[in-house]
Amino acid sequence: MDNSKMEIRIPYETVKIKLLENLRRLDFTEDRADLCAELFLRASLEGVPSHGLDRFPVFLNMIKKGKIIPNAVPECIFQQLVFERWNGNFGPGPLNAHFAMARSIELSKKFGVGLVALQHTNHWMRAGNFGLQAAESGVVGICFTNTKPNMPAWGGKEPKLGNNPLVIAIPRANGIILLDMAMSQFSYGKMNTYLRKGEEMPYEAGFDQQGNLTKSPAEIISNELALPVGLWKGAGISLLLDMIASILSGGAATHEVGKSGFEFDLSQVFLCLDPVLLGFNSWSEQKLDQIIQDLKSSTVFQGKEIRFPGEKIAELRRKNLELGIPVDQEVWNKIIVESE
Repeated sequence: MDNSKMEIRIPYETVKIKLLENLRRLDFTEDRADLCAELFLRASLEGVPSHGLDRFPVFLNMIKKGKIIPNAVPECIFQQLVFERWNGNFGPGPLNAHFAMARSIELSKKFGVGLVALQHTNHWMRAGNFGLQAAESGVVGICFTNTKPNMPAWGGKEPKLGNNPLVIAIPRANGIILLDMAMSQFSYGKMNTYLRKGEEMPYEAGFDQQGNLTKSPAEIISNELALPVGLWKGAGISLLLDMIASILSGGAATHEVGKSGFEFDLSQVFLCLDPVLLGFNSWSEQKLDQIIQDLKSSTVFQGKEIRFPGEKIAELRRKNLELGIPVDQEVWNKIIVESE
């Protein structure tokens, strides 16, 4: 058996120590290193290793190439009531996104609505982290980002659109509702996970060079022709998310992001709604519970179950804290080597 393709479990604290060693070596201040490590860890703890520990070696490489500036911080360049525009100054994407969502939360708790647009930032890794950040603060959070071109326009044979992730998170006492989705059927992080394991995707995930649907992650990644979710509908949503992100932020659009050959200099949007100031807190819990109860009352095909988005997060977190964080052996080897 090829041990490089095995999944192992490592205690949470052991993984965090190694992440911190790597980040300190690259001149992160202690508080920024700690938050950055936590954001990567949270993704893997909660079942999204493709945008957690799997991406950490890629993140380190981007820093070494000068595309991510470890201690660059966002700068406010425009402010008008509920809206702010910030320049991320090419700082670490997860830290910039965490900051921007925090500002959006603050604005929503003052005005009922908070809207922050962020230019000149980098990949935020697991998008759902920032939806959870909002919901755990008691507000509805919506955020989205553009990416480099890695998805075709519907009917096209070259990458023109980004897979532009969208997050919607709703606070709820009986479990936060979290939708975290790319505009491609599978994110590239997920496809890389399957590729590393030597497996095909469970469903058609993109196109080959002849325009045929394929489950081969290698072919899709090499062509950057991921399948838009909902076919032409996903392609349309991707286009509009890119337009809104680049217009509000004043930053780069997808076609501009791709010019360097690297995925950096992204544009992002963070929107928060405060249930208290907007006057829907008195009925939102009951309404949400009723919607979920009705959803789960559906009859299902044999062997299937119905879950609301984000339902398994708390369970996965508990399990992985108890048993250790699951991490691919090859990824762990890279993290160890980088820290030595």
